[in-house]
Formats: sequence, C-alpha cells, structure tokens
Amino acid sequence: MNHYPIFTHLHQRKVLLVGGGLVAERKASALLQAGARLQVVAQQTTAQFADWFAAQQAEYIGTEFSPDLLNGVFLVVAATSDHALNRRIFQAAEAAATFCNCVDQPACCSFIVPAVIDRSPIQVAVSSGGHAPVLARLIRQQIEVLLPFSLGRVAAVAGRWRKQVKTALRSLSERRRFWEQLFQHSRFGQYIASGDEVAAETLLQQQLTQHQPLPQGEVALVGAGPGDAGLLTLHALQAMQAADVVLYDALVSAEVLALVRRDALKISVGKRCGHHQVQQWQTNELLVEWAQQGKRVVRLKGGDPFVFGRGGEECAVLQAANIPFRIIPGISAGLGATAYAGIPLTHRDYAQSVLFITGHQQLGSQNHGWQALACARQTLVIYMGTLQAAEISHQLIAHGRAASTPVAIISHGTQASQCVLIGELHQLAALAQQAATPALMVIGEVVQLHQQLAWFQPQGNDVVVDEAAA
Repeated sequence: MNHYPIFTHLHQRKVLLVGGGLVAERKASALLQAGARLQVVAQQTTAQFADWFAAQQAEYIGTEFSPDLLNGVFLVVAATSDHALNRRIFQAAEAAATFCNCVDQPACCSFIVPAVIDRSPIQVAVSSGGHAPVLARLIRQQIEVLLPFSLGRVAAVAGRWRKQVKTALRSLSERRRFWEQLFQHSRFGQYIASGDEVAAETLLQQQLTQHQPLPQGEVALVGAGPGDAGLLTLHALQAMQAADVVLYDALVSAEVLALVRRDALKISVGKRCGHHQVQQWQTNELLVEWAQQGKRVVRLKGGDPFVFGRGGEECAVLQAANIPFRIIPGISAGLGATAYAGIPLTHRDYAQSVLFITGHQQLGSQNHGWQALACARQTLVIYMGTLQAAEISHQLIAHGRAASTPVAIISHGTQASQCVLIGELHQLAALAQQAATPALMVIGEVVQLHQQLAWFQPQGNDVVVDEAAA
C-alpha cells in the first residue's frame, strides 16, 4: 500500500491554494465544500474566485508565493501551470511539515486527492496513487451507479440514533448485528429512499425495542481457493466481511486474507509439513469456544474445505457441540492450479478419468491400490506429495505406468509466483527436489498439453521445463 488512505477534517482549518485558473477553481470548490478557510495566492483568477472573495468565502492574499505564507496552514494545494513554482511550494511545505498536493505532479505530493463518490456523510474514495487518475475516475463512475443517492440520508438517520443504540445494546457484536439487520433485511432504506424518514425511524425504534440478545454464534467453513483472490466465491467474500473471528490456514494467500474485514480477529492455525503451528484438536476447540461466545466465525481453508482440508472432521466437532455451521465451497488446488497451468484434467484423446489423492502419509501404505493408480489414460492429481515423490514414481512404474508418462509439479498455483516444472515419471523425485512448496503433482498424458495451453504467464515467473534427465 503506497498511500495510507485518510479523510481529513478541514472545517475552519486554514488551507492555502496557489493558482487561480480553472483547475484551481475546481480544487477551491471542493475545499470550500469541506469547510476550509481558504486563502488564495494567484496572479490572475477566474470570475468564480471573484464571487467567492466578494462573499468572503475565500480570502485573496497576494500574487506571489513565499514560504512564510505557510505559517498556520494545515495543507497547501499548488495548482499552477509553472512546475518549477509547484516544486518550490512542495519543498517549502516539506520543510514546514505541511501537507502538500501539486496538481499533476505526483513526485511533489505528500497527499493524493482521490476520485470521490459523494453520498455525504458516506464517501467512497478511489485512488491510483497518481499513476492512472483517468482509470480511477472510470472506477468511480462504475461505483456511482451501484450506490443509491439516498445512501447519505440513510447514514444521517442512523447517525442520529447511534447513541441510543449504543446505550440499549452494550455489546459491540450486538450493535453490529442490529445495524446489519436494519440495513440489509428491513425496509429502513426503502422508507428513506421514498422520503418517509418518519416511517424509517419508527421501524428503527421497533427493531431496537424488539431486539433479541446475541444468539449463539455460527461457523462458516470457507474455501479460500488456491491463492488467486479473484477465484473466491461471492458467498465466501460475504462471510469474510461479516466475520468476527477468522481462523486461517497457512495456505491462504495474503491477497485473500487482505479481504477479511479489517477489524475481525485473525488467528493463524496453519499446518505445514513438519511445522504444525496449531494442532487440529486446538483448532477444533477454538472454533467451539468462539462460536459459544456468540461470534460469527470463519474457518478459512486453502482450496476447498472438503478436499483434503479436514473440513469433515471440524464439522463433526461442531455438530457434536450443537454449533450451527455452513459450508462455502472453494476451488480446490487440483482444479485451480491445473487450469492456470493449462493442464486439462480430462481429455477424450488422453484421459477419461481423474483421481485426486494425497501423498501425505497414506501413500506409504502397502494397501494403497497401486495397480489401480497405475492405469494408463487417467490423470493423477496428488496433494502434499513432494516428500513421497520417489516412492510414488517407483510404485507407479513397478505397477505398469510407463516411465515416460508426462508429469508436472505446480508450485504456488494461480498466484503471481506460480512455477510449473515439467518432466517424465522417472524424473519425478528430481523435479520434487527443485519445486517450491506448496506444490501439486500431476501425472498423466494430459500434461503434454501444457505448453500448448499455458495461458497464465506470471510476470517474472515463466514456466520452467526440466529436461535435464531426459
């Protein structure tokens, strides 16, 4: 995050504007709307400035900028066509520890003015950090059509009642659920949109009077997918935004975790091979404990909760404790990583079936059914198998799978760091030693389609083809 987003209270604060043209006029209009005490330095000004000066809405203080004009100023805006002057203003502001914005000169800005969707008191700001202001404005236009113009009045009415709600409902969780119920599942917003604020406030009063104590919490087991945040389902995003507590795995990407509601309590319960930060029984206890406190808990799992994710075990614990739960499926790594690597799991010319198996511990079993796994024209997708790669290769070849069968190991699938190693079955152990983890192994004839169909090329992480042992 290159800029810290902030909304500044300018009411009755002194703001210096250098410039008097049309661009400066637009800046002045926004500053005056925010309640700033505007002082203007300019050699010439537009007619609108003359009106503001006459009405004493702004003060004209001279034609030339000098650093002493920054005394007592909260922030300064340089909106002249003279880039050298703008730079000098910025340097003076930096020396005076005063916020400064130079229009169209990102290098001379200590703050960025975003594109704003105004539904006062609700405001939504979009910024590109000065890199692509036109793109930011286009995004603003897209958001504009999503937000009703009555949204500001909804917020204003809610603001008038905030103290009463806080007095009636002592718990932060109870207040949050009350407002969510009012905004999302009642006619409160519809009444205000139609201009009937009396009916809206009557409804608010009724719901506050009838509000029930905080119910027992619930748990949502949410599939976070293989890493690309764009693969989250809508239900997953909604649950993450509503959660009070989030217990997340090590395989959940930083991009996905960033979409969790900012004030939610986030607890890492990650388990990686050889490094069990939190034991499974401890995770189970945490789920029950937080839900019994009335919290909305999200158990955020890499991939899908029911595909090698121990989701079934956790659901059984919740069911035994009479905790309500729901499952929000995610895209499993076996589907997401292979799709991003351009490897179809089935293809009528190469594979008529696909098997998803785990290489963690179970593959060492004598009764694993190697004969069935070694069948030709089927795809094996192996989770957590890199440490067992030598054994997997040996057993599959020993039970009839051709040593030349194409294989792929996909590391960090669907993410910017994705890397794909390609080889043959007899090379599997050597490839596994090169692969970064977490990694997924794919064995089968479909792998040979990778070079033809590899559409996803992460910047700086080109696909690697290993043929050293061929």
